[in-house]
Amino acid sequence: MTAFDPNTNDNNHLNDNDEISLKELIQKIKEWVAYLKTKWKLIIAISAIGGAIGIVYAYFQKPTYKAVMTFVLEEDKGGGMSGAMGLASSFGIDLGGAGGGGLFTSSNILELMKSRLVIEKTLLNAVPYTSENGKTETVSLAEYYIRANKLREAWEQKPAIKNIQFAPTTDRSKYTLQQDSILFGIYSALANPKILTIAQKDKKVSIISIEVKTEDQLFSKLFCEQLAKETSDFYIETKSKKAKLNVDILQKQTDSIRGELNGAIVGVASAMDNVFNLNTALSSKSAPSKRRQVDVQANTAILTQLVAQLELAKVTLRKETPLIQTIDQPILPLEKDKVSKLKSLILGGFLAGFLTVLYLVFGQLYKKLVA
Repeated sequence: MTAFDPNTNDNNHLNDNDEISLKELIQKIKEWVAYLKTKWKLIIAISAIGGAIGIVYAYFQKPTYKAVMTFVLEEDKGGGMSGAMGLASSFGIDLGGAGGGGLFTSSNILELMKSRLVIEKTLLNAVPYTSENGKTETVSLAEYYIRANKLREAWEQKPAIKNIQFAPTTDRSKYTLQQDSILFGIYSALANPKILTIAQKDKKVSIISIEVKTEDQLFSKLFCEQLAKETSDFYIETKSKKAKLNVDILQKQTDSIRGELNGAIVGVASAMDNVFNLNTALSSKSAPSKRRQVDVQANTAILTQLVAQLELAKVTLRKETPLIQTIDQPILPLEKDKVSKLKSLILGGFLAGFLTVLYLVFGQLYKKLVA
């Protein structure tokens, strides 16, 4: 068989409008294979270089550690609360059972946990950090991230930000523009799907999993746990806010009426002491005692209703919390993920060889076109 020359233009070639037969197609494939065999040394050499690059990449690639946490999202469907809500409404009370609406459905919770609000709140939570010299201190997750990734060393030539610290806090009102910018940068890095993955196991169930994959084993674990905690806290603060407000108001009213009742009881006793062995003809002298007794009866009736309302409000508040029931938690040591040298060698060599073949083929086709 003669070597294949793509520039050959003989009578066996078909016009562009002709159909190529199966026999001709096989013949052309054989010709291309014969041509590539003449370039085998080049293909093997470049494949070897690609494999070597793959090994070097695998050698210098740092391992990542994956923290996984699964939990059940509790969704109150009403159920046993209907009786309590009906009884409460008979007293004219709104227990706030519908607080939060549809915000905390399974589909919404996935996006909520990846939101900037929740992740940045998580980054300002307090966690333990052990430095290279063995000293343990309490820092924020943002500060942990900065130290673990040696970002402050990269800021040495930037006086405006090199000394910025992130202490654990729940109040960001005094943060500078530089602090907000850095925190947003950390959020953007962590929200990457390659680092943070939040998914629902099955649409038919409410089991949600959080996966965090970073180069620092302890950071992966802490961030995963704190993200779940912050989401739960956000739920309690938002969805049960109305119910908690009702509890606080009813508790304050109950305490106030109980104080009034105690004072009225003492007043009755004091007034009766003043009219002991009083002449029955002097009925006006017993008026203070009777007024105090009326106060006692009225406050007793009010206190009875308030106590019932308070207990109903507490039941509603307990019914709405907590949001998360943990199933599995990340436990050290975490799953380690490192690029295999053998896989990198094979993949690097294959890609390099494949690209070389494409280059040779398209190069010959181009020569044929311009010939």
